Amino acid sequence: MLASWFRLKYPHVAIGALASSAPILQFDYITPWTSFYDGVSQDFKSESLNCFSVIKATWDVLDERGSNDAGLLELSKMFRACKTVKSVYSFRNWLWTAFTYTAMVDYPTPANFLENLPAYPVKEMCKIIDGFPTSADILNKAFAAANLYYNYTGNQTCFQIEDGDDPHGLSGWQWQACTEMIMPMSISSESMFPPDNFSYADRSEECFTSWGVRLRPHWITTEYGGYKIDKVLKRFGSNIIFSNGMRDPWSRGGVLKNISSSIIALVTEKGAHHLDFRSATKDDPDWVIEQRRQEVEIIQGWIDQYHEDMAQISS
Repeated sequence: MLASWFRLKYPHVAIGALASSAPILQFDYITPWTSFYDGVSQDFKSESLNCFSVIKATWDVLDERGSNDAGLLELSKMFRACKTVKSVYSFRNWLWTAFTYTAMVDYPTPANFLENLPAYPVKEMCKIIDGFPTSADILNKAFAAANLYYNYTGNQTCFQIEDGDDPHGLSGWQWQACTEMIMPMSISSESMFPPDNFSYADRSEECFTSWGVRLRPHWITTEYGGYKIDKVLKRFGSNIIFSNGMRDPWSRGGVLKNISSSIIALVTEKGAHHLDFRSATKDDPDWVIEQRRQEVEIIQGWIDQYHEDMAQISS
């Protein structure tokens, strides 16, 4: 996102920008609020309807089992927690994170962006769930799937489910999400997550309690725009590549169609979160290689044009 906004804000500094997996339309009322979690759910549903259904049914069972101290102790043992978990919401967050981030990084090759994961980790998670007998405990299925995310290497003997560290610096993002980067997200009844409706008022109170700050919900669209972006950027923007992989749930808030001859959308059906920015590997599929080739070719064109323009000015 920052790359595209920097190009728009400072065209005299940056001659172009490659904005990979940039949900610049995930603000205000531009993109449906349910889009992100619909995208996560679709990733799992596309691999296995049973997998999707198991995850969808997990939350009610988890809430019921974790409604008292005895249940929390039982769940702590089942989930191999390093210490007894005091709130059922900690289990929910732990599972939620695993499923959501796995969808984001559903790369076609092994990677370690967030955690060490195999190629196509959503497919692998669903294989784990589908490998259980139908009568197996649903929470055992969910835990086994999440274990792929947190412990693919097999090094973890227990999990810091509650009061863990913040290896990805998400606390910083949470502060941003409470000030300028307000991305409304609801969850529909069709999702594999429990239904939820976003409220600006409720979020404002949560942010004030956590950080002592109030939302600036329309700051992004005021500062950088977003509404009718195809019409607006066509008239004044240039030299931006918006690349998106449709396996990435953030792609639904991205620019998915060309806006002009120099504001280009490169979309890959099986790509995930900024896959094109990942280091090249010998196992990269042809479509990733081609996407990167196109990006380099376009950027080289910007550079060549810049030098040509500078030469004309100095002559």
